[in-house]
Amino acid sequence: MGVIALTGGVAAGKSTVSAILREQGAIVLDADVFARKAVAAGSAGLHAIAEAFGTGIILPSGELDRTALSALVFGDDNARATLNSIVHPEVRRLSDRAISQASAEHPDTVLVYDVPLLVEARDPGAFDLIVVVDAPAATRTARLRKERGLTQVQAEAIVAAQATDEERLALADVVLDSSQSLEQTQQAAAELYEALRSAWPARLSSVPPRFPSVAL
Repeated sequence: MGVIALTGGVAAGKSTVSAILREQGAIVLDADVFARKAVAAGSAGLHAIAEAFGTGIILPSGELDRTALSALVFGDDNARATLNSIVHPEVRRLSDRAISQASAEHPDTVLVYDVPLLVEARDPGAFDLIVVVDAPAATRTARLRKERGLTQVQAEAIVAAQATDEERLALADVVLDSSQSLEQTQQAAAELYEALRSAWPARLSSVPPRFPSVAL
């Protein structure tokens, strides 16, 4: 069974790369989808969160009140650790099941797990290849300000709340430079897919370590 982890910091361009890989033919499983399922109305995850934080975090519809929960964990490391201890194992359970199913049903298709919190919440050893979509923190901060209308302080806080660039790059087998234009990132992602497809699944170690492989 082969599976590739695709990760990157906020506003690095990971979603752009993920979309290109999917368009080219890869199966892309999204950790954010599993995170939503983990706390869906009626789920064991939501029940555990309510036990930890009180029923005030559940809306009348039975769904999670994300605003209320965010207010409880913001700036509270212990509360955030409690929340992560509930959500992360459930996300792993759901994603592991989906990965196993996709691998069994489509063994010849490139399989990618899009996982923003690889450093924070997953075992890197569970993956055959780790691809990091990389743009400097300053670049990502500027993108957040432009795309979301945030202040410099707000954008820097979001970037700082995640793993550092150095921590992500230390795990990388492959680095895709997303610091340039959208078109250049898309081109690099298409190049990456061709390399993955050619090496899938037995020769992933032969995939070049950087994309674009030549300066665009």
